[in-house]
Amino acid sequence: MAVDAIFDEAAGTLIDRGVDGPIDCALVLGTGLGRIADDMTDMVTIPFSAIPGFPLGEVSGHARQLCYGTLFGKKVLIFQGRAHYYETGDPAAMRVPLGMLSAFGSPPLILTNAAGSLKPDLRPGGLALITDHINLNGPNPLVGDVGDGRFVPMVDAYDPHLRMRLKKAAASSGANLGEGVYMWFTGPSFETPAEIRMAKTLGADLVGMSTVPEVILARRFGIRVAAISVITNMGAGLLGGAPQHGETRDVATAASTGLRRLFRSFLSEL
Repeated sequence: MAVDAIFDEAAGTLIDRGVDGPIDCALVLGTGLGRIADDMTDMVTIPFSAIPGFPLGEVSGHARQLCYGTLFGKKVLIFQGRAHYYETGDPAAMRVPLGMLSAFGSPPLILTNAAGSLKPDLRPGGLALITDHINLNGPNPLVGDVGDGRFVPMVDAYDPHLRMRLKKAAASSGANLGEGVYMWFTGPSFETPAEIRMAKTLGADLVGMSTVPEVILARRFGIRVAAISVITNMGAGLLGGAPQHGETRDVATAASTGLRRLFRSFLSEL
């Protein structure tokens, strides 16, 4: 994936709108987690709609804007929301946002999402560090790319150093951070009980509808990446009842306090 002029154009828009300094870290905030940006000072906000090439997600709980400023002592760029494959039909929907990050020097990237749990010790309201992922959907954001760079190795796709730093931050902040393997389902329908049983058999601990395409793109652009799931529900058929998007959003919002503590500790030591 050659450096695309649209990446520089998007970066230029940010600079014109006040992103005038370094970016120490970038955060993508998933469903219900956007209020973490409330802790930011000297904040500049830019709607996704104002940035060339940016996709416009339409999920409730996503503000669909960038925030740049000082967060816990570091210069941070926050994506309040993302575009999902189920909205666009394009697994590379986040190509321009992540390519734009490469134009800013490829700062470390922390992704967050709302996820269902398949493990009894990963309960709703808790956090889980993603150690690896399973993608058997078929779509891949690098399909149609050219050159040998598209053959991205995915060993340690979730950067071991960033994961270690996040675990240390969780321990020092008192945040309850488990870990597990994440399996991507395209959505927007939730998983069936049979699909959950399959995911467990294949070694998944978490299921969700995002993150994996972004990790693949980030690695293509040479961006170090880690990801944290906010556990919003148990997988279908594990406890009875059925997951609902409103429940997912509300549980994620309630769990954001622990994530804030974790980010405070992580960024202060970055």
